[in-house]
Amino acid sequence: YDAIINEAAGRFALPTALIRAIIKAESDYDPRVVSCAGARGLMQLMPEVERDQQVAHVFDPRDNILGGSRLLRTLANRFRGDLMLTIAGYHAGAGAVTRYGGVPPYATTQAYVRAVLRNYRAYREAAGQRARALRRLPGSR
Repeated sequence: YDAIINEAAGRFALPTALIRAIIKAESDYDPRVVSCAGARGLMQLMPEVERDQQVAHVFDPRDNILGGSRLLRTLANRFRGDLMLTIAGYHAGAGAVTRYGGVPPYATTQAYVRAVLRNYRAYREAAGQRARALRRLPGSR
């Protein structure tokens, strides 16, 4: 999925390592996976996200990655590039992050944020990038 991830990263001004980290945490790179909650595909998009992000074919890797990355960009803009809030918003929803004024106190969301950050750092290191705690995402308004 390298070409698709690179396309999405360029289109939505996101680090490729972040997109990879989300995919790893969400589906472990299985494009056909469906969660018990109904999230589908590589980036585990819920039906309402599919509609909002105009994903026509959720099991098509390109459609799924572009839709999930578009959502990440929307969240990064909403949370002014804050990496942890963006990741938490992807998992728990932007409303929960806003309601709690930070990462929601849900054990699953807190574990998810830790897992994505761990994956993110590993993918950055594998790409030869300096593994530093990035608090702000590039391209955020």
